[in-house]
Amino acid sequence: MRKKISAAIIGSGVACVSVLSTTSASGHGYTDAPTSRQVLCSRGTVQDCGDIQWEPQSVEGPKGFPSRGPSDGTICAGGNSRFAELDDPRGGQWPATQVTAGQNLTFRWRITARHATTDFRYYLTNSTYDPQRPLTRADLATQPFLTVPYGGRVPDATVSHQGTLPAGRTGKQLIVAVWTIADTGNAFYACSDVQF
Repeated sequence: MRKKISAAIIGSGVACVSVLSTTSASGHGYTDAPTSRQVLCSRGTVQDCGDIQWEPQSVEGPKGFPSRGPSDGTICAGGNSRFAELDDPRGGQWPATQVTAGQNLTFRWRITARHATTDFRYYLTNSTYDPQRPLTRADLATQPFLTVPYGGRVPDATVSHQGTLPAGRTGKQLIVAVWTIADTGNAFYACSDVQF
């Protein structure tokens, strides 16, 4: 009888671990080139990041950016209050990737749960952007500098795009990457600080 009870308890424990493992691995995607804020948090490069340090792939919010989507001041967290640390400008001290205006750059997504995709879009801040304030739509160029249409296809686990950074930018800027999902009402967001 004890063996049967022990086996049942062990079996239940294994089942729970399997379910928990499946649940925690069911994230979605993030950019790691140029390095996004969620990657900086998950690597421990930046401290006091809250939940995003364990879930860099989970910055999911409403799609339709910039006309819809996360509200101003919550763009980097995808409007998700669990990840509000991503919207904290930290006095303009987020580590930044060094870039040059007009540079051809690789943008890379790590995708942990693949979805039918409308497109990937990349926006850059404009000359009024202040890295010491939370990001608003007024801080961004109105059009993406790079759009990669996907037509509902499912991307690979790693997706890279080549794009040319706009000319005329100087100083600390921010790239907002948006992965728009075709068959849900959501998109995934990633903010990468760059230094021109």
